[in-house]
Amino acid sequence: MLLDPDMSGESYVEDCQVCCNPIEVVFNIADGKIVSFEALKLQ
Repeated sequence: MLLDPDMSGESYVEDCQVCCNPIEVVFNIADGKIVSFEALKLQ
């Protein structure tokens, strides 16, 4: 999974590359480093 630093602090939905189910991705980047990452299964 590639993360776009310009989207830091936002969430988006994409299909899982393994099971094709939708997941919500939320992440934050500070000073060029990932400080938080969460991938939530959507039902």
